Amino acid sequence: MSWRTGEKPMEREIELAREEGGVEFVQGRLIDKPCSRTTSSTSVQIIMALGPGEHEAEAPWVFTSNLGYQCFADDPTGFRKPSVSVIKAARMKGVDQDAPLCTIPPDLAVEVVDSAELIYDHNRRIDQYLANGFPLIWVVEPRTRTVTVYRGDGSVSRLHETDEIDGESALPTFKCKVSEFFGKPG
Repeated sequence: MSWRTGEKPMEREIELAREEGGVEFVQGRLIDKPCSRTTSSTSVQIIMALGPGEHEAEAPWVFTSNLGYQCFADDPTGFRKPSVSVIKAARMKGVDQDAPLCTIPPDLAVEVVDSAELIYDHNRRIDQYLANGFPLIWVVEPRTRTVTVYRGDGSVSRLHETDEIDGESALPTFKCKVSEFFGKPG
């Protein structure tokens, strides 16, 4: 896909961006979302830690960064693609399974921070999630092996690899060590 930085994309380019994992559409602009091998493998580790729903009676839906969310009051045509996201099964009833974008916020959005990502872009993404009803956000930092948990009520906590993380209201029975999100140190 080609476009100039700051140039408004054509409708076809927006459609292609919906289908690609590493591109978001924010405030009328296509934004590359960096994804190194570390970022990608950390996302896979998180999905594996979340498991196939053994921790819930009715398994939640777990999505990769290929699924975009178009549920932003401040940017109705925009969409964001968290590294990993989770929606409770009960909330998925009535949602169009074939739509290219999800129009409800996830119960849990996970952002794995890439070393090429600008802190400004990252912070703006988290602020936008919180302002638009995302109740729980995990920001996973592979370099420091930490997770910062942002909640819709405004509270924030930082967990280290020896700490335990739980799914709170998104996955009430889920728990694991933060270290399970990362490969071996090296």
